[in-house]
Amino acid sequence: MRIKIDPDKCQGHARCYALAPELFSVDDYGYSSVIGDGEVPKELEEKAKLAIDNCPEFAISEVE
Repeated sequence: MRIKIDPDKCQGHARCYALAPELFSVDDYGYSSVIGDGEVPKELEEKAKLAIDNCPEFAISEVE
C-alpha cells in the first residue's frame, strides 16, 4: 500500500497525524505530508486507512 496527500486539498486539520504519526508529519500550521515515499508497512495499513477515512478534505488517497 502506498499513500499520498494532495497539498491543494489539505487544510491543516492534522487528523492524519493524530491517528498515524508514524506515517505523517505536520508543519507549524498543521499541514500534513507523507513521511518518506508514502509506502505503508503492512502493520500500519489499518492506521493509513483510518487516516484516509477521517480526512475531512479527502486530501489523502491510496496510490495504486
